[in-house]
Amino acid sequence: MLTLYFSPGACSMASHIGLEESDAPYTEKPTLLGKQEQKAEAYLKINPRGKVPALEVDGRVITENTAILTYIARQYPSAKLLPDDPVEAAQCIETMAWLSNIVHPSYQRTMRPERFADSDAAKAEVVAAGKKSFWANLQEIDGMLAGREWIVGNRFSVADAYALVFYGWGTRSEYPVKELKNYTAWQDRMLKRPAVMKVLQSEQNVLVK
Repeated sequence: MLTLYFSPGACSMASHIGLEESDAPYTEKPTLLGKQEQKAEAYLKINPRGKVPALEVDGRVITENTAILTYIARQYPSAKLLPDDPVEAAQCIETMAWLSNIVHPSYQRTMRPERFADSDAAKAEVVAAGKKSFWANLQEIDGMLAGREWIVGNRFSVADAYALVFYGWGTRSEYPVKELKNYTAWQDRMLKRPAVMKVLQSEQNVLVK
């Protein structure tokens, strides 16, 4: 039995897409960040860090998109969510780690500067640096997709599920993402996948509005 704790619009969309693509049966448990439900006592028993996503697997819990998506890909190999080549599979996990450790925090600085600075002046500097860094990261993703259909290897993988989060965030925050031709063409391919579209519609994502 799988139970996914997620918040619409958050990075947990990556794991949501991964589960839909795996065709595994699971239960959805929306945990709304806007209402601080991730800080509620009941949820802290699931993930004491108070963050989404969390995937409960027969009473045990996995957190962090990179770990959850790797688990899904390995547990449901028929869905072919990791490349067959061992090096490409490692590169897929490497890419997800980069998305988690570098791209996500750059955006977080633009939205939650109080986590990184105290004074108003310092917060403004954090936001400005975050915007510059996040846009540079989106440009790097665009470069990764030059001459390619998918992020890693020659087919859809869990890295693609994760990368869509940031195109959506860029759109929501009015970055000029349409200028990123490779990333935008890839996004168009993603929107043609039934599992992806199901999740985007369920979460009322900006990409389908």
